[in-house]
Amino acid sequence: MLREIKVLYKQTVLGFAWAIIRPVASMVVFSVIFGKLAKVPSDGIPYPIFAYAALMPWTYFSQALTKSGQSLVQQANVISKVYFPRVVIPLAPVLAGLVDFTLSFTVLFALMIYFKVQITLNLVFLPLLVLLMVLLASGIGMWFAALGIQYRDVRQAEAFIVRLLMYATPVAWPMSIIPEQYRLIYAIYPMAGVIEGFRAALIGQTAMPWDLIGIGTASAVLIFISGLFYFHRLERNFADVA
Repeated sequence: MLREIKVLYKQTVLGFAWAIIRPVASMVVFSVIFGKLAKVPSDGIPYPIFAYAALMPWTYFSQALTKSGQSLVQQANVISKVYFPRVVIPLAPVLAGLVDFTLSFTVLFALMIYFKVQITLNLVFLPLLVLLMVLLASGIGMWFAALGIQYRDVRQAEAFIVRLLMYATPVAWPMSIIPEQYRLIYAIYPMAGVIEGFRAALIGQTAMPWDLIGIGTASAVLIFISGLFYFHRLERNFADVA
């Protein structure tokens, strides 16, 4: 994991500042386009903090998933020369991404002070949401990593899927616009519970969405176990196709 962190910031001008620049820039764009122009509802929450509370986990998830999915192809020369548990490769960028994720909280605290948002007891549930987010990124990352080293066009498919997931995630819009009869079906997508959970835990103006979190956790565990199984099933062939 330390190697992943060093590689991430090696020969960069702004270094760790990118952990803050990315979500802040996205927040500004979202606030102008969706908050000001499109007038997307934000459940009574000031749109900048509404968006930023969701962009933190989404930025982490999308980047961790992308880097994890491409990790085996990028480390192909190591796989063919040295033996070690291959599962470390896709898991390393997922864990390393938590450094950026932690740094992004500095802006959130500033926004909470500016908009006079008080910390609530729901904050104690944040580690659970982070664990769910990491579990999902690891599971999908292992799927993409195992597939990507065999089929090189998976990289293009991965970028396309991540973009689709962005639109399917309640980052720019609230869960309240989802009809009630579809809420539990939508909860199968774990990031729905993560995003709404982050807003409830950090902003505190809505109740913790335990229905979304519960179903999302079951789905994330299934994705992680199946990804781990598929990865180990193909692991013996990685050195041959790398």
